[in-house]
Amino acid sequence: MAYKSASDDLAAFFDDLVRSETRLYNAVDDALRAEHGIAASQFEMLRYLAAKPGARVIDIAENFVAGVGAISKGVDRLVQRGLARRHPNPSDGRSSLVSLTEEGERLVDEAEAVFLAQLDALIPIPRERREAVAAVLSELRASLEAAKAGIPVG
Repeated sequence: MAYKSASDDLAAFFDDLVRSETRLYNAVDDALRAEHGIAASQFEMLRYLAAKPGARVIDIAENFVAGVGAISKGVDRLVQRGLARRHPNPSDGRSSLVSLTEEGERLVDEAEAVFLAQLDALIPIPRERREAVAAVLSELRASLEAAKAGIPVG
């Protein structure tokens, strides 16, 4: 007999949310690795930098709810591959600003098509229902951010 929690609706919501995210992320990761040789986490960082050139590592970490050390290592890997570059931060001698190289810009544009095709294939939910789900997830995210829930240490 399967375990039943006192709040099965919340537990089921959590299970569905986490399992769906994991399956989507893994499928997108597999497709990006196969087509472009990059992980989904690298693609996400490239997309962020395309939208926010000159971001600080701490800005990237806050966006992805990740530790600064992990993001700094991820940026280093992008720099090593020639996809991003670090510039000294003129307003803070200790930090750097990160932006895409031309190669990084080209790759994020090409990989975006694979990313969107995967999402389109894997999310067969009509647009109006997707918008409703997106609104609920946005509300949940805002609530978690306001509560500062799940912020990594370090």
